Amino acid sequence: MKQIGLLDCTLRDGGYVNDWNFGHSVITGTYKRLEASGVEYIEVGFLDDRQPFDINRTIAPNTQSFDEIFKNVKKGRAVPVAMIDFGTCALENIGPADQSFIEGIRVIFKKEKIGQALPFCRAVKEKGYKLFIQAISITAYSDMEMLEYIQKINEIKQYAFSIVDTYGLLDNRKIAHYFDLFDNNLDPEIRVGYHAHNNFQLAFSNTVKFFNLYTKRALIADCTVYGMGKSAGNCPSELIAMHLNETYGTKYDLSQFLEILDADLLSVYQRHYWGYKYNFYISAMQNCHPNYVQYLLDKKTLTVSAVNKILESIPQERKLSYDAAYIEKAYLDYQNNVIDDAQVIKKLARKFEGKRVLLLGPGASIREKKSEILAYAGAKDVLTVSVNFYPKDYACGLVFISNAKRYSRFADTLEDGMAAELAVTSNVEAFDRRPDYVVNYESLSSSLPHNSDNALLLCMMFLVRTGVKKVMLAGFDGYLPGKEDYYQSSYSFAGNEAYKLEMNGIVREGLQYLKEKISFEFVTPSLYE
Repeated sequence: MKQIGLLDCTLRDGGYVNDWNFGHSVITGTYKRLEASGVEYIEVGFLDDRQPFDINRTIAPNTQSFDEIFKNVKKGRAVPVAMIDFGTCALENIGPADQSFIEGIRVIFKKEKIGQALPFCRAVKEKGYKLFIQAISITAYSDMEMLEYIQKINEIKQYAFSIVDTYGLLDNRKIAHYFDLFDNNLDPEIRVGYHAHNNFQLAFSNTVKFFNLYTKRALIADCTVYGMGKSAGNCPSELIAMHLNETYGTKYDLSQFLEILDADLLSVYQRHYWGYKYNFYISAMQNCHPNYVQYLLDKKTLTVSAVNKILESIPQERKLSYDAAYIEKAYLDYQNNVIDDAQVIKKLARKFEGKRVLLLGPGASIREKKSEILAYAGAKDVLTVSVNFYPKDYACGLVFISNAKRYSRFADTLEDGMAAELAVTSNVEAFDRRPDYVVNYESLSSSLPHNSDNALLLCMMFLVRTGVKKVMLAGFDGYLPGKEDYYQSSYSFAGNEAYKLEMNGIVREGLQYLKEKISFEFVTPSLYE
């Protein structure tokens, strides 16, 4: 019979979801149920000496901490293992294996750290632990680099060597390719493991493929209950165990996984969703670090097409290592589609000459305070400008759009016969209603604190450039948790709540800066005041 085994890493990889704060009774109860399920290996958490000991968390500074967490748990057949991200746990914090609850240690590191990490791995093995070396970001290696890597680890002769699909990029064909490299070149006594991520919804399929590969070598696949884990989640333990029972005649007790899910994990899932998400799909599609994607999506200014264009521009050698400064510059470079708008500004200056401007934002207050706003809008010397949307209830003379995502919504919902003229900034790629004016984006954002991309601030800077002296603001309500934000729900974009709250402060700061350049007052209540 083929030598196969499951390594459940719910308590470690699942910890990315809840900051490893499972609670002591859940940790021990999960371990006992996993033991009863029949899985061969149970990963109990991270060893990380930057963390204080907390009996409720599965990330701990030393092996003695896990001895304390599991002191009342009787070991069974399963092998308890822990993981170390190389550089986060010193050797002196790893006690001898014969004095520890932990029997195996998995070490992860990227390819640029191989030279420093392998001596550490050797030292871990010398302490008596079953040593697992994890080739994370497997797709970052060329075949030649992987063969050189295998040659080095054959000298250590560790317990297992794992294919780690960190960003969920592999499919069945690629799994087979990497496995062939290992199977044909790795010491035959070393087990081969596989750790999947579900960015392409292939974690289960790839794990099935991994077990179906022809080999005489022992195989170990990682899994988590209900796929709980980092980014798009992992291969679900209950699914792969059921498949192995049906295909290979194993005897995993599926009810134990479901007991863990029902008793302890469903409540976490309801608060902190994990699983297939389009941001992780994009990161896998673009073969890049998911933080690049999240940064761009969080801006709420780009269409998905624009996000993809920026990601495609990142050099391959930089894609899998996140660089916050680099992606910020890439975003600004994309937005700063520099054009000469001198004639456009002159034309708009004539349009605004002698006018007070009423700026309309999409906040709920323009519905609630409609009569007061219309009283302002009805004055002969007032020109109404809507910002990043078109309100059919108001007679606007101009629509100003600086956000490609908002333009897309505007173009999709616009009816023929809109009387207002359209001004867009140069970062917006118009595809339906052609703009009457295109204004240089960089000339607006670079004049604001933090190179702000906030639409209100950009529009105010736009008015400064056209010579407007007086502005009235309506519908710029600011973000308040639990309150309906927009006068129409279709203008609401899902986003990070902390980011929205941070934007309140950024807009307030920007308006303070603009006070020296233009006079303004709020017609409707605003958190920006």
